[in-house]
Amino acid sequence: MIHSILQETGIWTWWIAGAILVVIEVLAPGTFFLWFGLAAFAVGGLTMIFGMESAFWTWQAQLFAFALLAIIFVVAGRKFLHSRGYDRGDQPDLNERGKQLVGRMAVVSQAITGGSGRVRIGDTTWRATGPDLEEGAGVVVVGADAATLRVEPQPAGSAVQTG
Repeated sequence: MIHSILQETGIWTWWIAGAILVVIEVLAPGTFFLWFGLAAFAVGGLTMIFGMESAFWTWQAQLFAFALLAIIFVVAGRKFLHSRGYDRGDQPDLNERGKQLVGRMAVVSQAITGGSGRVRIGDTTWRATGPDLEEGAGVVVVGADAATLRVEPQPAGSAVQTG
């Protein structure tokens, strides 16, 4: 079946597959199908060089070359994009609510004793770790570990704002 498809479309098989994959890439978010499309174009170029009737460039060799080149392009492409910063979003802490609160002011709602207690920010209370502080003290969020906020005493002279 694969052999007959390759024979029917001829030397253009991989170019057509590459074009389809690039169109899918344009329609789908991310940069996933791009690397497969480039691998298909590369195999298409090799097929033009070696020809469809080559003894060693069988359909199995073409599929193997496609798989190998796809892996190489995915790894190299992701490294390239990562080195240029293209994989970083404008909201890197979008799904990490605790990290979004770093720098915010809070009020101790349950005294921090033995290193743990609770703080209130807006209408939500959070588990908190930090130095021992009494209820009502102002704190600043300096870090987050999952749903536990790390806090420090609020600097003297600054007003408590928990908005």
